[in-house]
Order: sequence, then C-alpha cells, then structure tokens
Amino acid sequence: MGLQLGDKVPEFVAIKDDGGNFNSKDVIGKIPCVLYFYPKNFTPGCIKEACDFRDSYEDFKKEGVEVIGISSDSVKSHERFKNRYKLPFIFLSDNKGELRRLFGVKPGLFGMLPGRETYVIDQNGIIKLKFNSANASKHLKQAIKTVKDITNG
Repeated sequence: MGLQLGDKVPEFVAIKDDGGNFNSKDVIGKIPCVLYFYPKNFTPGCIKEACDFRDSYEDFKKEGVEVIGISSDSVKSHERFKNRYKLPFIFLSDNKGELRRLFGVKPGLFGMLPGRETYVIDQNGIIKLKFNSANASKHLKQAIKTVKDITNG
C-alpha cells in the first residue's frame, strides 16, 4: 500500500548521485520537498520531466523547497544524466526498489516499467501530494500548485 496523503515520511537512507549517503532526516521534516520517482534516465519522458524540474528549480529554491529525483538507475548513470542535462538537484539511486516499496509507487505501463509518481512533503514531513501519471509534463504543474499551497498557506 505504501505511504498515503497525510502520512509522515519515515526516516530512510539512500545513495546520492555523488556516491554519498542521503539521510532523509537531514531534509525531510525540516524543509518542504518534492520527491519524484521516474522510470529511467535518458528516456524521452524522463528527460522532459527532469528538465521541467530543472527549469523551475530556482523557483522551488526561492520558496525553500528541495527537489529530489529517484529511480533505480546506478549512481554513475545519475551522474551522467545530471551532467548531460545540467540538472541541479539531488538524485537518489533506488536499485533495490526499497524507496518505491516504502512510498507505494505503483508500476506503470501494465507493470512493465517502474511508475512515475510525485510527492510533495511539507516542512513537518507530512505528504501533501501523491500524484501518479504516466504523463511526465503533468508532474511539475501539480508539484508547483501544492508547493504554493504549503508555502503561502
């Protein structure tokens, strides 16, 4: 089932794109965050989604919000992906699917691909948006709307 709207995100540790550890307690529960799960680096929809978040990253930062991309790709793949598309935010490698299970990300495309799901988490670590759509271009709009509700509310 995974985490739902209104749930507090439990602490977790994952590997960042630079090979270091990411401990969720250093970010989640301190500032608002956008966590977006996506299927695979270097695929058209995933490039579009990452670049959408990149192009709005400064707007998120002005609101005190961190953006984090998560896929099962390796650290090296994330590093290449970030460099190629000049992506300024953190990527986490979830090669065992532990974060997908924790959050309850549903598989996409008849179970053939990992799902595409975006979470907006407030400064208290509470999930305010859980958005699932195969359409990569819809995720940024949903995240921005929810972030504005949190930061202006």
